[in-house]
Amino acid sequence: MYEIYMKLNNKYYILRHGEALSNVKNICSSFPETFENPLTGLGIEMIRVASEDLIKKDIDLIFASDVLRTKQTAQIVAEKLNLSINFDKRLREIDFGEFNGKTVEESESYFQQESHRITQAFPEGENYEQLAERISNFLKSMEESYKGKNILIVTHGFFWWILKSTINGISLVEAIKQDREIHTGEIKELN
Repeated sequence: MYEIYMKLNNKYYILRHGEALSNVKNICSSFPETFENPLTGLGIEMIRVASEDLIKKDIDLIFASDVLRTKQTAQIVAEKLNLSINFDKRLREIDFGEFNGKTVEESESYFQQESHRITQAFPEGENYEQLAERISNFLKSMEESYKGKNILIVTHGFFWWILKSTINGISLVEAIKQDREIHTGEIKELN
């Protein structure tokens, strides 16, 4: 299990991508993208509103997942903040494997209990521990590379709660019992 607890040298803001077609249709979408999954009109508007809030945060750097919905989200924000975007594959959604492009209900029915997802991967995909390892590697590299920066991470829902639990040293078993919600277009402060 990749649990870390560390004092962070940077301030992190997490922005979940705006509403995308997959959210409306309730479809799992990870890399590689199996269908065109852009932001919806509402999703674009969500991010325009979020961008106004981010102006007040004095963001120094933007890092984003490299899938279409997060790219579009980051581009809207970057234009508003006059910053460039650093795309990083470690920020991608959990790999749904064979369930990529299938309904959320189909993917959820694969596991008897959500706790099984901690160590059991989707077929040809990944599990929560593997995602936690990716997140830990990303965060450690940020902490080694930057000090005193306000960093925006544009990413996905699974990323938020696993990052939060990882930073706070909470096991994934405990983390799945806690409130994990981050809505599309929502900004959360990590620290």
